[in-house]
Amino acid sequence: MRKILVLHTGGTISMSQDTDGKVISNTSNPLMTNEPEMNDVTLQTEDIFNLPSPHITLKNMLQIQRRILKAFFEEGFDGAVITHGTDTLEETAYFLDLTLPHGAPVVITGAMRSSNEPGTDGYFNFISAIRVASDPASRNRGVLVAMNAEIHAARFVTKTHTTSVSTFQTPTYGPIGILTHDKIIFHQSLELAEQIAVHSVEGRIPIIKAYSGMDGQIFDLLNPQNLDGLVIEALGAGNIPPEAFKSLKKLIEAGLPIVLTSRCFNGVAEPIYAYSGGGSELYVAGIFFAKEINAQKARIKLILGINAKLSNLRDFIEK
Repeated sequence: MRKILVLHTGGTISMSQDTDGKVISNTSNPLMTNEPEMNDVTLQTEDIFNLPSPHITLKNMLQIQRRILKAFFEEGFDGAVITHGTDTLEETAYFLDLTLPHGAPVVITGAMRSSNEPGTDGYFNFISAIRVASDPASRNRGVLVAMNAEIHAARFVTKTHTTSVSTFQTPTYGPIGILTHDKIIFHQSLELAEQIAVHSVEGRIPIIKAYSGMDGQIFDLLNPQNLDGLVIEALGAGNIPPEAFKSLKKLIEAGLPIVLTSRCFNGVAEPIYAYSGGGSELYVAGIFFAKEINAQKARIKLILGINAKLSNLRDFIEK
């Protein structure tokens, strides 16, 4: 008998549509009164909090992480399932992927349609997540996201559509597994992320997106003494306009850790181009390249690295 901890955190999967067609939060989660009965699985369900995912903070993520650590190391659980709003689901998944030890499966799921909307996907995704979390083949794969009969790695999955039930996709690599009617099939494995121990998640780290004709004005407005870091969603393989780079240099010289990702949907950020503002020049100047993750995940990784007081932050970011 597999013992699975279920943590409900809120989000569309716990909401309902009102008479005007607006989706609203419920005081009680419908999944709490509609818990599935599954062979060889025992569930312990908790409402850890009830928040729309745009309200979730890094401190909430740390709260989830601590609850799961207790479940695995003190209470003998074999896996964990988290229901979560979809807007920031990928960020919570990645936070946990970096901060939870490998071994017992942790699976996050949500819904794009609330509990009483036509074609609601929440209950199906919830059962799918329990199936994945209770399958021994899910062990030692990092944190997983189970949505729409697909299994994705937390490191690379992202929300790609505002309303579609197939919104969660993994650019470049694709899902690592699928759920059929009676089987779970993993068809690829990833190198597991380096784990990091953190006890705090403090830090002011904004994300700035590069664009054509960008000058240095937005960087000139930033006071490095009021920031702990900066993430830039750069052009192409990792480039920014030359006028913007002139101002960015001042933040680099002030010692502010700056991480670069690409605004492209697919591919890897690399320091290739040697022209002014090109990735090669940015890298030599001291900017870190988060090669395979998006900007919102790079921000989480930088915050974790800073809070852990890592001596070589660049190595951690670029792994």
